[in-house]
Amino acid sequence: MLKIVAVAAIFVGEALSIIAELIASKKFGTASGPLTTLLPMFLLVTLGGILLVSGYALGYMHLKNIWIIVAISVGSILVVEPILTFLLFRDVPTTGSLIGLVCGAVGTLAAIFL
Repeated sequence: MLKIVAVAAIFVGEALSIIAELIASKKFGTASGPLTTLLPMFLLVTLGGILLVSGYALGYMHLKNIWIIVAISVGSILVVEPILTFLLFRDVPTTGSLIGLVCGAVGTLAAIFL
């Protein structure tokens, strides 16, 4: 059960951090005041970081292998970031970006299952 909590904390922590990064980059790219965006995004990244550190610690305690935790973290980035990027920016990846995402996904799967 605690393994699932650790994985969930890593996924949610990565998602919160990515959301903060993407929203900040989108806001900084427009004419709206960047200082009004900075504090809420800082708080969101801080919460995401707390979840990530907790997920890593809890995951390592129960799995006894940091590389599995790293693969889960990278895998969550590979899943969450493209989805959130598409939802926030409504932009599709270029061919090179798509190939990079696929190669990263294959590498993460190899690290988890091989």
